[in-house]
Amino acid sequence: MKLRKVTAASAAVFALALTATACGSDDGDDSGSSGGGGKKITIGIKFDQPGLGQKTPDGYEGFDVDIATYVAKKLGYTEDQIEWKESKSADRETMLQRGDVDFIAATYSITPERSEKVDFAGPYLLAHQDVLIRADDDKIKSPEDLNDAKLCSVTGSTSAQNIKEKLAPKAQLQPYPTYSACLPGLQNGAIDALTTDDSILAGYASQKQFEGKFKLGGFKLTNENYGIGVKKGSDLKDKINKALEEMVADKSWDKAVKDNFGPANYKNEPAPKIGDVKS
Repeated sequence: MKLRKVTAASAAVFALALTATACGSDDGDDSGSSGGGGKKITIGIKFDQPGLGQKTPDGYEGFDVDIATYVAKKLGYTEDQIEWKESKSADRETMLQRGDVDFIAATYSITPERSEKVDFAGPYLLAHQDVLIRADDDKIKSPEDLNDAKLCSVTGSTSAQNIKEKLAPKAQLQPYPTYSACLPGLQNGAIDALTTDDSILAGYASQKQFEGKFKLGGFKLTNENYGIGVKKGSDLKDKINKALEEMVADKSWDKAVKDNFGPANYKNEPAPKIGDVKS
């Protein structure tokens, strides 16, 4: 009888310990959407865009990464509490709607169509759609020449949509899953130009393996307002806007521009005002 009593008591203590452990786990694993203080925050970025969002053997780097890291810190998260997720152009709205990420900073242009599905903080950078061509190319001298060219862009991007609808509707547009997938074809002549934002193109052109091989057209075809995407109705929007304003005010924004775009001699626009979306 004594043995049975001890065993029952031990079992009761063990059950209570399990309950306490479970409760502690729930309390400590707050989602990033609560605005900080949780165990981690999940952020979507590009993994293959030099100068903006790139996965390297040493971690993640680029302007978008610096922007996102600064914002996360202002929300109460340290760098080791950030979980990075690849956000391809065609997947961004779905990732936010499903809750796969807390926010996305991935060369995410603010558009009316996207704003119907997700909310945007920012903008934090004004870029322009342009083309990347071979350094010895003398056929593409103006935007009009794009109608006779084979162009590469990314499925689900505003760049591809702009080409098809208004910039060069007669062009032979070849959509790829990522911009980096376009580069071999551009290099060997299978395509004539890669089109996307000048900030992205500058990153590719500055890579050592492509040094001297490519050049930007310098056409400034559109205004692309980069915003940070959040789930529709999320209270993170206002908090991120405040963090972006602080980043500009304390000159951290300027440092991020110099660190990431300086090597490519990219002539960036000044930091945009929050809510000022250039059409």
